[in-house]
Amino acid sequence: MSTQVMTDLVDELTEALPGQVETDFDAVAGSSHDRSHHGWAPALAVVRCTTTEDVSTTLRLCHAAAMPVVTRGTGTGLEGGANAVTGSEEADRSRSIILDLSGMRRIINIDPDSLDAVVEAGVRRSELNPLLAEHGLQFVAGPGVDASIGGMAATRASGTNAVKYGTMSDNVLGLTAVLADGTVVRTGSRARKSSAGYDLTHLLIGSEGTLGVITELILRVHSIPASRYLAVLSFPSVDAAARVVQTALQTGIGLARAELLDDVQIGAMNAYSGLDFHVTPTLFIELSGSASEVTEQTRLLRAIAESNGCLDERHIDGDDPERFWKVRHDALPAANALRPNSYTWSTDVCVPISHLARCITETQADVVASGLVAPIAGHVGDGNFHLAIVLEHGNETERLAAEQLYERLITRALACGGTCTGEHGIGQGKVGDLLREHPSGVPVMRSIKQALDPAGILNPGKVLG
Repeated sequence: MSTQVMTDLVDELTEALPGQVETDFDAVAGSSHDRSHHGWAPALAVVRCTTTEDVSTTLRLCHAAAMPVVTRGTGTGLEGGANAVTGSEEADRSRSIILDLSGMRRIINIDPDSLDAVVEAGVRRSELNPLLAEHGLQFVAGPGVDASIGGMAATRASGTNAVKYGTMSDNVLGLTAVLADGTVVRTGSRARKSSAGYDLTHLLIGSEGTLGVITELILRVHSIPASRYLAVLSFPSVDAAARVVQTALQTGIGLARAELLDDVQIGAMNAYSGLDFHVTPTLFIELSGSASEVTEQTRLLRAIAESNGCLDERHIDGDDPERFWKVRHDALPAANALRPNSYTWSTDVCVPISHLARCITETQADVVASGLVAPIAGHVGDGNFHLAIVLEHGNETERLAAEQLYERLITRALACGGTCTGEHGIGQGKVGDLLREHPSGVPVMRSIKQALDPAGILNPGKVLG
């Protein structure tokens, strides 16, 4: 692509969307990457969209010019999915346009009777939930960071609430999306079920902006529970902690959240947040429901914990649960604070719950043998755990050791019937792992990509490479 073609496209975008196109180097650079450690380069321009029509116009013009487009929400991803990485004739710029949806912030409708809400892609959970709370409702899917809801759908995110309420896939009823050529499509409906044709909603969820750009979502919302039990439970081993959650699930205890932190992660969180939890494998637990349900389930859970050698139970005041869960959500910055002049390579895998304890303990031993610092935190209720490898800037020996540790982690997860990612997505970092996991499925995925984006302009280099 010639410099003239790129210049002409930016001019066309500026004319079509006055005041919404930025080309200043610093402004563009700040919008050209996510929070991952993967490589990126500043894009040619950022288009700050506020409507679905803006997105359609941008994609129509970029499609005509064969210009790659990278969609961005809040930039909180951890696998490079929002990084501008394509090549360029210019030394300091990536040959791509950033499509910024953070300005699409309308909450279009809340229906308390149908338990659904319609929002634009740039809305964050922290903006939606105060309005839902006026009706006794909440939207609970998604990660600890305050990501955009569109980005959460694009990566098929989940988070601490997934054990009770499901992932983003379970909480999106329908979408509005824009295809590579600017065509606007609407999928699904507000109905709670449908057998009408192919499930395009769930084709687009998790596609990471490679098949289309999600601009609007119909969300499933839930009632705020009347009562909660929050506790921190300490155990002598990862196996004991995991066994408690397995037994609780098998006996029908309605866990709302069940998070497992290893001793390194708990130590990091103590230092970061000024806490004094036992530095042993630990569960952060939440039960929710009616007062009588929570009382009975608390009794059952305590009995299970005691039978598995629980060292300590700290009951937490349930009046402000999000304050308590912020401690857990700060696990990544707490890990990063373990070492000065460091950065964190955060990755995740998900395995069958019956294999979780063994997979974590083998990974812990591997970390020690590698000589690296890498706390572990996991959504033990669904077998998903995160490894935060804390690396010194510029230390090539550590980086190589981390790459080898990571490869063994993926091999370990796949060997026990798991997946290379439970919620981070593929992005740049796991393209090869996707092929390892689904050697017969990736060619089918490529066929779908070719059908919907034959020019390959949507988030090139991500998911399928």
